Amino acid sequence: MDLIIPTVSQGLLWSLMAIGVYITFRVLDIADLTVEGSFPLGAATAAACLLAGWSPIPAMLAAGFAGMLSGVVTGILCTKLKIPALLAGILTMIALYSVNLHIMGKANLSLLQIDTIFSLYAVPDFTAATMILLVGAVVVILTGVLCYWFFGTEIGAAIRATGCNPHMIRANGINTDNTIILGLLISNALVAFSGALVAQANGFADVGMGVGTIVIGLASVIIGEVLFGTRSFKNCLISVILGSIVYRAVIAIVLQMGMPPNDLKLFTAILVAIALSMPLFQAKLKKRGVGQYVKD
Repeated sequence: MDLIIPTVSQGLLWSLMAIGVYITFRVLDIADLTVEGSFPLGAATAAACLLAGWSPIPAMLAAGFAGMLSGVVTGILCTKLKIPALLAGILTMIALYSVNLHIMGKANLSLLQIDTIFSLYAVPDFTAATMILLVGAVVVILTGVLCYWFFGTEIGAAIRATGCNPHMIRANGINTDNTIILGLLISNALVAFSGALVAQANGFADVGMGVGTIVIGLASVIIGEVLFGTRSFKNCLISVILGSIVYRAVIAIVLQMGMPPNDLKLFTAILVAIALSMPLFQAKLKKRGVGQYVKD
């Protein structure tokens, strides 16, 4: 239990970031690297607000709003200035590094002596890890329900249709520039909110904590899709959340087996590469099976 509870709780906190990556990567069909900057942006904003005397909830809302702004910037670069989505995300990510330094005033901020959402609403007889698990579960459930409801509305369906077939949705009179900007806004708001939660759980915010975030998000999305399927949008949301938990469990297991922490990024990159190439291998196996059947 000493390993399971922290692993699941971290998986839940990071699953919000994974949902944000899923919205851009699968729903909008955009590889958005803004998350590498918006994740520490959320952590930096929340930490700065907490150190300024703010209550945890307003600090987290401020972090989410900062994430929205970063998504809007990427959306404007992509849609209005016609900069390729990948490059637009890189430009915003680079700019956010300086923004995060200005927000924090230095490279990192400690929250060890500050009331966070996990300590302020602590339940008697609950450990810190259990409180992180409880708060994380509540936040993730509420976020999943809201995402499922929103993407079932007319505007949510328009965002999903934009990623699926932009020509069709434009033919129906929908401005795809607005839907792309809105999708990026929602995605980076979730990523920044996740960063705010992770910073409070870990007790610090660091300007470099966003390195590799996109790979972690993709790993959670791909693992969830492979293990739990993509039969419906609701199933996809659940798969992403469970995929984040499974990814954290895999990381915990390989660390217990003795893998050096410095190799975690390399391990994650290899894991994502294998997962992304699975459809190709499956198609080749099926083709070989059909060819063998015809030959026989």
